[in-house]
Formats: sequence, C-alpha cells, structure tokens
Amino acid sequence: MKEGIHPGYKECKVTCACGNTFMTLSDKAEMRVDICSECHPFFTGQQKFANRGGRTAF
Repeated sequence: MKEGIHPGYKECKVTCACGNTFMTLSDKAEMRVDICSECHPFFTGQQKFANRGGRTAF
C-alpha cells in the first residue's frame, strides 16, 4: 500500500437525535445522526407492515 494517502482514524463520538451516544472509529472527531439502532423501527420491533392489495406498506 502507498503510504500517506489513507486518513488517520481516531475515536469518534456519535450522537443521535434520540439522545443515544456511542463511540466508533472515523476520520472525524464527532458526528451527529438523525437515527440509530436504538430508535430505528427495524431494531426496536415497532415496525408495522400492512399488506393491502398485493402491496406492502410501512
């Protein structure tokens, strides 16, 4: 691999709109996101499916 072309990774604090925070690796020091695994309907089990007329609605 060529040296000097890859960004330096450091610990990054990710803050979600729901208030959840967690640490990950990134080239940025801090990130703000709108949705995370703590509030996303797929992960919380609150996702609703309705099969109407052959189409699936969320």
